[in-house]
Amino acid sequence: MLFSGRAHPVLAEEVANLLEVDLVPTTSYDFANGEIYIRFDESVRGCDAFVIQSHCAPINDAIMEQLIMIDALKRASAKRITVILPFYGYARQDKKHLGREPISARLMADMFLAAGADRLMTVDLHTAQIQGFFDGPVDHLLAMPILTRHVKKRYGKRDLTVVSPDAGRIKVAESWANALKGAPLAFIHKTRDPRKPNESQANRVVGEVEGRTCVLVDDLIDTGGTIVQAADALMADGAEDVVIVATHAVFSGPAIDRLKNSIACEIIVTNTLPIDDGKLFDKLTVLSIAPLLAQATAAVFEDGSVTSLFKN
Repeated sequence: MLFSGRAHPVLAEEVANLLEVDLVPTTSYDFANGEIYIRFDESVRGCDAFVIQSHCAPINDAIMEQLIMIDALKRASAKRITVILPFYGYARQDKKHLGREPISARLMADMFLAAGADRLMTVDLHTAQIQGFFDGPVDHLLAMPILTRHVKKRYGKRDLTVVSPDAGRIKVAESWANALKGAPLAFIHKTRDPRKPNESQANRVVGEVEGRTCVLVDDLIDTGGTIVQAADALMADGAEDVVIVATHAVFSGPAIDRLKNSIACEIIVTNTLPIDDGKLFDKLTVLSIAPLLAQATAAVFEDGSVTSLFKN
């Protein structure tokens, strides 16, 4: 049985259609003081439950609603509860940069476990180590095959260079380079003050980018400042074109204006997070993550291999 919160119903409906099942009817509403009420309109006793909710703004409401759904399923005697998180909230807070800070990504995993989740399924975590925060199976799905397929179709005949926006994403960029038939690598050397969120400074490009189409890859775009600065640095270093690719379109604050007016020729994202019509623009391409989620859900339900989805 497939259950959806109110954060991203369009994606949940698409996954349900691909699986040829109906979303379980759910009564959901907020009390006057903001408390969330959930009740499933069908019996869930003994079912294999999949609860899909992407953590979009207002992010704390989306997380709390999903926790309440898990608790409701547990108390209604669901056999197994798999939590599907297309975008894992608080994933960027996976370690301490300064003293007296929390590790909120670990807290998130603890909350899902306490609520009654048996398994987590998520897409492109900020860092892979977050898988170890949850004491149970975690299916870490990769959007890269979907994204690289589009890039190869549009830009495969050009001289490509895969670029990481910082040194910390080099391993991801290496995987991209292998997928793009051994394209060379480059990265942007940048500095960031941990006391100033969403602010960084692109300093210089390390690697050969002159005369090449640069594929700038990251896991998410929040305010767009980092990725747009990186694109500017690449063009200043002689790149022919810049294509920005990211899995999660967080798009906070000035992100849309920055991306729309950026030097990049295309911005490619997936629909792990809802993107309102007002946030769409000519250079933006949105690819669906629903087929990947549907295949992984079917594999888990049938006790098949999720890893086999990425072999080719």
